[in-house]
Amino acid sequence: MKAEIALVTVSGRAYYMLVKELKGRNMSFLSLTPRDHIPLGIKVVITTREERHLITHPNLIIFEDEEDAASIVDEAVRIAQGKREHDRVVIGVDPGETIGVAVLADGNVLETHACSSLEETVSTILKALDKAPATMNTVKMGDGAPLYTKELLHLLDEALPKGVVIEIVSEAGTSHFRREIIHRGEARDVISAIKIAERKGQVFPRRGMR
Repeated sequence: MKAEIALVTVSGRAYYMLVKELKGRNMSFLSLTPRDHIPLGIKVVITTREERHLITHPNLIIFEDEEDAASIVDEAVRIAQGKREHDRVVIGVDPGETIGVAVLADGNVLETHACSSLEETVSTILKALDKAPATMNTVKMGDGAPLYTKELLHLLDEALPKGVVIEIVSEAGTSHFRREIIHRGEARDVISAIKIAERKGQVFPRRGMR
């Protein structure tokens, strides 16, 4: 596949984090320095704030140290595909003492979080929706911890924009993904949140629609 994304930087940290993310998605890309010529076929350039003044290109994405490389690469893919926004963003939530949150855009995992409170979870979901604009937004909530689920549903129903669909998803059968958790080195809550996002649930009737 011909590369449409170029990583243009001499920053070791930015290069390491972004190349890891790009290769993890098996994506074709060009690795250049700010002094190199950017081929005409490149649709989007990822660089750092310190280097942006050295680069001339209509579609520049700036990588900040504190930003998630997955979100940056997802934005680059969206721009390269000519999309103003994603078709669909789904956020999977695994309630419990530690709450797993997984953000998927058009089937690709953008980011994951392990939240320690209901309030942090709501804030994380709102920020994720703001960072990843989409035609359709859905929050899918696991039903494995009824008390946490009930309270979180109430908070999200109050906080989320009216157009966001909330679904309740059965967590039956998620325990057999333990081997995958060990392989990926991720927390159980995060893996469960991804699986919840990928499953079909029952629509939760939101206020004003009951």
